[in-house]
Amino acid sequence: MELPEKFKSKYKRLLGEEYENFIKSFDEEADHGFRINHLKPKANLQINTKEPIEYVDNGFIGKIDGKSAEHQSGYIYSQEPSAMFVAQVADPKPGEKILDLCAAPGGKSTQLASLMNNQGLLVSNEIDRGRAKILVENIERFGVKNPLILNEDPANLSKHFKKYFDKILIDAPCSGEGMFRKNHDATNYWSEDYPKECATLQREIIKKAVKMLKPGGQIIYSTCTFAPEEDEQIIAWLVDNYNFKILPIEKFKGMSSGRPAWANGNPDLSKTVRLFPHLFRGDGHFVAKLQSLDDGKIGKIKYQRSNVSGNLKKDWEKFNYDNFVNFDPHPLLKFGETLYSFNPEIPDLNGLKVMRPGTPLGQIKKNRIEPAYGLALEINPEHVKNKLNITRDEWKLYVHGDTIPTDSNLEKGWYLLICDGMSIGFGKVVSGTIKNFFPKGLRFKA
Repeated sequence: MELPEKFKSKYKRLLGEEYENFIKSFDEEADHGFRINHLKPKANLQINTKEPIEYVDNGFIGKIDGKSAEHQSGYIYSQEPSAMFVAQVADPKPGEKILDLCAAPGGKSTQLASLMNNQGLLVSNEIDRGRAKILVENIERFGVKNPLILNEDPANLSKHFKKYFDKILIDAPCSGEGMFRKNHDATNYWSEDYPKECATLQREIIKKAVKMLKPGGQIIYSTCTFAPEEDEQIIAWLVDNYNFKILPIEKFKGMSSGRPAWANGNPDLSKTVRLFPHLFRGDGHFVAKLQSLDDGKIGKIKYQRSNVSGNLKKDWEKFNYDNFVNFDPHPLLKFGETLYSFNPEIPDLNGLKVMRPGTPLGQIKKNRIEPAYGLALEINPEHVKNKLNITRDEWKLYVHGDTIPTDSNLEKGWYLLICDGMSIGFGKVVSGTIKNFFPKGLRFKA
């Protein structure tokens, strides 16, 4: 592929003897990967798991079909192999409060939720509105429980979450040099000064992130660029200006140490990780893990409260009784014309651009509730009274928006539709027909 001449001369100077192999790697085919979703019950998945990824116990090399039942139901998630390493480095624990600050399209957020086993609080934020909508779709498909999904700038976030998070993941907007071989067009907006421009934005994002981190908390910083200005030099600046130490990261085959000589010579920069495509099976990436050495008290916030009472509460209780068993999502929140369950540790939502305050339970209609698509993907089928197994051919009808004929003796009502063990959505059985409630905006021809 054609690379900018100034890009080539820069890395010839930096890499020396490695340069030729580095440049050749841009003409090689990019690797693809996927993860199996451990938050879902076991199912009959039609996927190839012959090439496991060493550093992700549910990760595999391979390309998946985005128009498959496995993908639509959130049982698998397509993610580039290098990108999978970042959430593993974050090592989130069940019960922690985690912020994914630059979260779209959602790969790292879904992986964080999986590692947290849906326990704790995950806040996923994306400043770009269009990308935030994609983030919502991917998190919903994955079945993340009570996520708070926001469309905010870091400055406003820092006003609402003062010294609040145990860990903050910053997958920073960058010059994207590591993506060149996958996205050749990315070279068109690269210039010699572009990494420096990105570094300015990255420092501003970090300044706001520091305000949201608990004393003793951790920042995980990553980029998909090779540029020292955005990688080692950013970490050197962070350590020089704030009270942080660089933590060591376990390296796996093909991973390289960060290069102190490309910044201020701080030897601790070698604890960071570089992923070069001529050495590692994946796209270019940089990852660092830092721990705050500050002490003091955690921040206080005003918590969100339930706003559900009266007739809506009665409608929910009836709907819950009619359709579910041992299912008690709480607290409840009416947000727009949708009823949600939400994590009680989220802040008051006033003043925040909210995409999703939690798990959607149902659409609020006059004197009734209709089950939400997101609920079908999050709920354990054991908690649903009426379930109906459908074939893969019937699944194709469902995702296309068609009705499905069924047993005329089936009782009228809502059913969770299951294909090869995968919950794929709700349908309403009426007189031998499954009426289709797959969201119109998501429909496709499989």
